[in-house]
Amino acid sequence: MTIQEPGTTADPVPLMGCPYKADPYPLYERMREAGPVHPVLFPSGVQAWLVTGYDAAHAALNDDRLGKNHDRGNDRWRARASIMPEPQHSQLQVHLLHQDPPRHTRMRRFVTDAFTPRRIEELRPRFHELANALVDALPETGPTDLVPGFAARFSFQVLAEAIGLPEHLAARFDRDWGKVVQPVGPTDPGRPLYEARLHGLQSYIAEVVAHKREHEQDDLLGRLVMARDRSDLSQEELDSMIFQLLVAGQEPVTNQITTALIALFRHPDQLARLRARPSLLPRAVEELLRYDSAFELTTWRFFDQDDDLHGTAVPAGDSVIVSLCAANRDPRRFDSPDTLDLSRSPNPHLAFGHGIHFCLGAALARAELRIALGTLLTRLPGLRLAIDDEDIEWTPAVLGRGADHLPVDYDRRL
Repeated sequence: MTIQEPGTTADPVPLMGCPYKADPYPLYERMREAGPVHPVLFPSGVQAWLVTGYDAAHAALNDDRLGKNHDRGNDRWRARASIMPEPQHSQLQVHLLHQDPPRHTRMRRFVTDAFTPRRIEELRPRFHELANALVDALPETGPTDLVPGFAARFSFQVLAEAIGLPEHLAARFDRDWGKVVQPVGPTDPGRPLYEARLHGLQSYIAEVVAHKREHEQDDLLGRLVMARDRSDLSQEELDSMIFQLLVAGQEPVTNQITTALIALFRHPDQLARLRARPSLLPRAVEELLRYDSAFELTTWRFFDQDDDLHGTAVPAGDSVIVSLCAANRDPRRFDSPDTLDLSRSPNPHLAFGHGIHFCLGAALARAELRIALGTLLTRLPGLRLAIDDEDIEWTPAVLGRGADHLPVDYDRRL
């Protein structure tokens, strides 16, 4: 596999396949050593530019030359990007992740209050109740699959509480709808199923909006609907923001719970240390976020004119993607970066990004991870992986890391 040297042209490095998804870090290490920017190839056929080092990633995340709006993408990108078909692309893809200032600034102010640390602290007792109820429903002893049994349900239940999704509507949410963020090309055999999920989710969002309009409540979803009715948001902005909340607000946390547990299972000394010292949990969560982040790669960014990125010429409209996982293992920023050290401090990881697109739900995600890991480790003595490490099913998602299933054993359920 050829890795691009700084300032040279090379064949794009393929970012695909089971070995890569199981452990991308050896490849990221070779890339960092060769330079900060590399041409890469995604399964869809998109060729992009990948930023790998910590300093380069930090700079790119704060580079106002790089915009997020899909309108900046050139024809080469658009031909392979497998973006949503119309009219859904125009109706569901104008959320915060695809906007630049000043529109991004205007839209973001409608959601920030719902995810402040103070608001999350108020909800923490309820989150503990949810976690304990899910553990109560697990078998008395293993094995069981913690993804459908705990991780996926907990992350969605917490999200529903945080945004004001009514219980009867939360119960009807189909987790498969979240797979619409993994679009497939028009000729792919999976395209009909993808489009069916897309229509299902769009109908669900319309139902949520209608319910919130009929039952006015002072919660995030209710405030967004009221903003639309005041014409402070367009219908497309409202639907897209609800789409982003429902999909980006829970699947990454599900994945992060799995990557955190797998890291602990692979490091039994650190797992034992955390069991013995629960006070380590806040710092441990930060290290687990750094060590193997569910946000492996950022979404697209584009130059609006040909420009230079750390010594590499990048054409206008080519996609630029930042590898958060590669940045978080950069030895120039972190001592012994491939070592899991639950007491690491300081820990300026980029797991939630940086700059104006820093993850809005970071405080919520941190609370979820602390509660999820604390509850599982306390109430399931002997929690351990129930399959061989090489049999873990890593999600094939292009931008994210996580396990689709996590079979575990434990001695008993307390």
